[in-house]
Amino acid sequence: MILLPPDNFLALPEQWSGLERSRVVVLPVPYEHTTSYGKGTASGPEAILEASGQVELYDEESDAEFYTLTGGIATLKAMDPGGNDAVAVESIRKHVQGLIGEDKTVVCIGGEHTISIGAARAHSERYPDLSVLQLDAHSDLREEYEGNRYSHACVMARVYEFNRNIVQAGIRSQCREEADFIRQKKINTFYAFDLKGARYGADRYAWHDAVIGPLRENVYLTIDCDFFDPGLMPAVGTPEPGGFGWQETVSFLRRLSECRRIVGFDITELSPIPGLIHPQFVMAKLIYKLIGYIFSRG
Repeated sequence: MILLPPDNFLALPEQWSGLERSRVVVLPVPYEHTTSYGKGTASGPEAILEASGQVELYDEESDAEFYTLTGGIATLKAMDPGGNDAVAVESIRKHVQGLIGEDKTVVCIGGEHTISIGAARAHSERYPDLSVLQLDAHSDLREEYEGNRYSHACVMARVYEFNRNIVQAGIRSQCREEADFIRQKKINTFYAFDLKGARYGADRYAWHDAVIGPLRENVYLTIDCDFFDPGLMPAVGTPEPGGFGWQETVSFLRRLSECRRIVGFDITELSPIPGLIHPQFVMAKLIYKLIGYIFSRG
């Protein structure tokens, strides 16, 4: 079942939001089971969809209305994965796999970061050469957290079990176990202090190519909202100082879309704060920007 305006993404009219014509499908997944600090990610998808109705459809940077490049953007009714942990992950995988099989570019909106396991697995099965790029404050490589292997803190450890081609950027919080795992497995992890400290070159965009370099042609992108600095994105369960701003993020995403093929992506871990509307608006605009970058590639 698809959502109709004004409840769908961008409040697009029906001629631009039908499932058959649209090349992009937005899949809300309000799943929350393992959050360990601030709660509320289950409300994230609805908040982003509501805010998206206020996003201008014209993009001044590209002089385009991005939704026209895609044939439309369909928004599905929020998915209930059923069960917890492994059951939910498998349900998400099957759902996303079906949409990919219909040649849709799938955008998952979480919900907690655990949803990314199923989505990344579905894309990994479709694209054998796939890299998974994680933009996040946390490396999420714990084997288990609070007794749960499917915790939001273990997302990339689970992804690593079926896809070794992972790249992490923006990391600025982890435990010793994760740091050791990164060194032992030679994971391409780019820490925030290095990206911001000109380790990869004096040019402020030099870090773009450093992060993009290890990626294969096809990329699945997972974005945890705490990748951003809390000043821009306070509505997260585990905020970390020293994050990224709007312009430096979208300039990186534009470069990424020019150099690699983003085949799908997700946005996770938005925990709406009552009375504060800018976090969900930022994420809605980011999704629209990223869709535009992907389909402007040609």
